[in-house]
Amino acid sequence: MKVLKFGGTSVANPENINKVKSIVQNLDKEKVAVVVSAFGGVTDLLLGTSALAAKQDTSYKESLKTIEDKHINAIRELIPVQNQSAVLSKVKSDLNVLETLLEGSFLIGELTPKLSDKIVSFGELLSSYIISEFFKAEGLDATFKDSRELIITDNNFGKANVDFKKTNTLCEAYFSSNPNQITILPGFVASSGTGNSTTLGRGGSDYTAAIIAGAVEADVLEIWTDVSGMYTANPRLVKQAKCVSHISYEEAMELSHFGAKVLYPPTIQPVLGKGIPIAIKNTFDPENPGTLITKNTNGNGKTVRGISHVGNISLLSLEGPGMIGIPGISKRFFETLSLKNISIVLITQASSEHSICVGIADEDVDAAAEAVNETFEYEISTRKIKPVIVEKDLTIIALVGDNMKSHQGLSGKMFSTLGKNNVNIRAIAQGASERNISAVIKKDDVKKALNSLHETFFEENVKQLNLFVMGVGNVGSKFLDQIRQQKKYLKDELKLNVRVIGISNSRTMAFDENGIPLKDWETVLASGEQADKQAFFNRIKSLNYRNSVFVDNTASAEVSESYPNYLKNSISVVTCNKIACSSDYSYYKELKQLAKQYNSPFLFETNVGAGLPIIDTLKHLIASGDKVKKIQAVLSGSLNFVFNTFNDSVTFHDVVKQAQEQGYTEPDPTIDLSGVDVMRKILILARESGHQLDIDDIANEPFLPKESLETNSNEAFFESLKKYESDFQKMYKEAADSDSKLKYVAQFEDGNAKVGLQKIPKGHDFYNLEGSDNIVLFYTERYPNQPMIIKGAGAGADVTASGIFADIIRIGNF
Repeated sequence: MKVLKFGGTSVANPENINKVKSIVQNLDKEKVAVVVSAFGGVTDLLLGTSALAAKQDTSYKESLKTIEDKHINAIRELIPVQNQSAVLSKVKSDLNVLETLLEGSFLIGELTPKLSDKIVSFGELLSSYIISEFFKAEGLDATFKDSRELIITDNNFGKANVDFKKTNTLCEAYFSSNPNQITILPGFVASSGTGNSTTLGRGGSDYTAAIIAGAVEADVLEIWTDVSGMYTANPRLVKQAKCVSHISYEEAMELSHFGAKVLYPPTIQPVLGKGIPIAIKNTFDPENPGTLITKNTNGNGKTVRGISHVGNISLLSLEGPGMIGIPGISKRFFETLSLKNISIVLITQASSEHSICVGIADEDVDAAAEAVNETFEYEISTRKIKPVIVEKDLTIIALVGDNMKSHQGLSGKMFSTLGKNNVNIRAIAQGASERNISAVIKKDDVKKALNSLHETFFEENVKQLNLFVMGVGNVGSKFLDQIRQQKKYLKDELKLNVRVIGISNSRTMAFDENGIPLKDWETVLASGEQADKQAFFNRIKSLNYRNSVFVDNTASAEVSESYPNYLKNSISVVTCNKIACSSDYSYYKELKQLAKQYNSPFLFETNVGAGLPIIDTLKHLIASGDKVKKIQAVLSGSLNFVFNTFNDSVTFHDVVKQAQEQGYTEPDPTIDLSGVDVMRKILILARESGHQLDIDDIANEPFLPKESLETNSNEAFFESLKKYESDFQKMYKEAADSDSKLKYVAQFEDGNAKVGLQKIPKGHDFYNLEGSDNIVLFYTERYPNQPMIIKGAGAGADVTASGIFADIIRIGNF
């Protein structure tokens, strides 16, 4: 014999009830008990209606009318016209009784637990009767049986305790003599030994099915719901969650205690001792195998089987020196909560006995705090114990698995994952069985925490990076294109799933929580909302995604000033914007410190040498214990391009214009030609070498006329270049006559830095530097005579974008 239970969503409307009929109809001809919940939403309607009646609010009648209409309409859709009369008569008679009970509550202005159980039981009683009549009308060999005649409880209304001896005897007798193949029963309801209607509490329909399955020793208990089994995490919050095909009773109980709502924890008890399998199936996808729950058969040795959570939790902490070594404190504390009928979800206590902390439902915390403060009033008045501390808006997350106890390091892995994503843990609990490791966190961090943990324990080490890109001009657009082209490679080869969630330029910004389609990013951005740098940050913060990275492709000082906000929220920063790292030394150090403090990488490889690994190499030299003695470098791709292209047959104006058009210079070319850009770069290298310098400490010998440097627009600047063409030609001729080439050189040595135009003779490492290439010579204690040389393309949108891309990959590998 099989026992099937169909929940509220499965019988929410006539369409779904037809699906239930198809599932039952397709079973073999063996006997089956079908336990059903109330029609979708009816239980809540009954509770709400009874609450209105108890408040003597006449609007309860409107709510009652809604309940009546829902059932009458279901009869008219499901039952053939010729069969409707008797069914309508019975249902209307029951609704009249319900109306009388509500009137009684209205007249006395009260709703007792006993009366509430009578009222709320009508949901299941009506649905099961209507469904049984529908099955009969469809030609199925079905009958209706009132569960109140089979399940006997005490008088603990609202959550009655089952008398299994009497219940099992009645169930065995009925099902052994019942000739019908299909028996439809109402879930949730029972009756006391004195004949009063009782209910089995939250999830009572599951419990009804399990009680019957245990009593008749069914072959299987099938729980039919709206999801295809139990998942590794809540699929509504973790899109990568997978169905667990086979799980143990104990694992299922742990997961269901911690929020896996497809199964009510007490459901397992009646079938656990008898080894009856439980199958979790999907009414709307009946062919899906779902989840099978049996004795522990985790033969493949998987450690963590699921990650679950329970929300709306508060922490209640009692602490003080007067607790240490004093017997009975814990007893008084827990006894106080017990007498207030307050359920404890989590307990943690330090071995010092200085504090006790418990997790309880938000709705109970105020009453609990008042009661505990009253119990320890004397100790509080003498300052031996502090008044209870309450923390609200929390959630418990839990790792669950039978085999966790035999694997070391799981706790460390869990807490490390949460820490890397700036998820603060308020309390921790782990039982000796190690089947469950629980942590209390802020409810705002739940989605990030679940996704981070799921990625760590279930996604084959594929790490998801969520990018927020500001600046989509030359460099930004190339960067997005590179991400699009390499997306599959990154996932297959590097185990990185890179998504661009937000993009912004100076006019508009756009977000897509599932990832912006990079083939159409320009269309998405064009239809976005008005750009706002603060709103952009606020949106990133509110999304609270794991592994979030802010990518700054601008040259904006205002954007660079926002980096602390990102780092403090554990949002990594990758930037080609040199302003932050070349600003005041104190700000540079602050950013580096914040990156360490909040475990949020701050990477700026492209600040020097575009895509060349100059800063990364320098970091490795320093980390390995080497010390920089001197740095000599040509660090401006734009200036190198200008002086490699300029000669006596072209004008200096035309060459600079060409450099700007090809994207080698900053939007304002005076930044490059004044030497400011090179000053920033050598400053960054000096700082990364461990020296404290500011931009004003760098000597600059400008080659441009003062008039050119003081222009206030690009147009005026280019006009000034024409005016001084003869001076530029003279510089070129002097270098050519000495068989030298002009290079703009940066140097750092003995704590001093300088930049300026130099004549480089033949044979020098800089002499043959072509195009827009950069070169850096690192003279260190390990490379005193023959320097370490890094050379290559140092300007251009493509190589700069590739440098940003490389920093993104570095973050992915952290």
